[in-house]
Amino acid sequence: MKQKDFLSYDTLRMLSRFLIASFPLLFFSPVAMTQTQNEILYIGTYSENDSKGLYVLAFNRENLSTETIQTVHDKKSPTFLALHPNEKFLYAAYREGKDEHDPAGTIVAYAIDDKTGKLSMINQVSSVGASPCHISVDPSGQVAFVSHYQGGNLSSFKILKSGGISEAVSFIQHQGSSVHPNQTKPHMHAMIPSSDGNWVYASDLGIDQILKYKVHSKKGSVGQKPEIFPTKPGSGPRHFLLHPDLPYAYSLEELSSTVGIYRVDPKSGNLSFMNRVPMLSPEIQSDYNAAADIHLSVDGEWLYASNRGQDNLAIYHVDQETGLLKLQEHVPTGGQHPRNFKVDEKGDLLFVANMESDNVVIFRIHDQSGIPESTGTSISIPRPVFIEQLFLK
Repeated sequence: MKQKDFLSYDTLRMLSRFLIASFPLLFFSPVAMTQTQNEILYIGTYSENDSKGLYVLAFNRENLSTETIQTVHDKKSPTFLALHPNEKFLYAAYREGKDEHDPAGTIVAYAIDDKTGKLSMINQVSSVGASPCHISVDPSGQVAFVSHYQGGNLSSFKILKSGGISEAVSFIQHQGSSVHPNQTKPHMHAMIPSSDGNWVYASDLGIDQILKYKVHSKKGSVGQKPEIFPTKPGSGPRHFLLHPDLPYAYSLEELSSTVGIYRVDPKSGNLSFMNRVPMLSPEIQSDYNAAADIHLSVDGEWLYASNRGQDNLAIYHVDQETGLLKLQEHVPTGGQHPRNFKVDEKGDLLFVANMESDNVVIFRIHDQSGIPESTGTSISIPRPVFIEQLFLK
């Protein structure tokens, strides 16, 4: 019996070694495979404080560590980025013109290496307007939209099959002013396309208007006669957010530090004002305040908005029937002057770009409350202003 038991054990041991060597995938748990998945963070910056421009970081989700694998500095201040829906291309809005005499900015198209996430330039074109501050891509991946703060205008571009970008197809100059000292002229700030790609919503901070333009995706153009939705005088609409599942939209209002809530007509895309909620905490005194960015949680239950001055995130619960917001808490961003921030596509993490303190702070989102909690992890990046995320296949 002893000899028989010994042989049985030895046979099993040899068999297990053979199986492990021959069929390793059978012994890898889903967790282990997830841990090896490559994640990339693209960080846009102002070209100040020795910034190297556009940073490409490999991100380790297990220990929240990052490694800079590339920096790109084709022009000065790549302050805003947009990922193509197919995740093969990245578009960067640079504040610097194509040459020293060009008062406009530059839009650069990059191909993304599908194994490393590194970038290689496809082409570059003039943004046409002065000081581009936002770029977005329509859901079909055929049109890029660019907003210009100083110029107070917008432009659109046809995205080519190569992933490159055409010269500007549309250029529209806004006119007007409003009541705040910072509203002596138009200041276009963001263009957000509808989920079906039929419309794009343009937020002009200088004239207190949200304008809805018709999109002609095959041409890469936008219509010349928008529907205009005035906001409260002095509010300064900066960013715009459409709920992915509900017929509601949210406008981040920079000058009044408020969030405007709108109902969206499913057929026409027109906006109907519903309510406005404050972003600032009454417990914090600050001489300067300016709302910066706005995002929803992955499940659409929570809305986050960043405050510069108080340097925090305002956290709201989204009523899933009415679309109305209820303030839950204010969370310090762990730095100064939070600009844009990124809600992790997995719904677990939140990254905040604190421009004045030269850091990107990582938060973990609580499963039940939706409240971001500090992980104590900070990435040192000079003058960060935008964060994009990519999961390599």
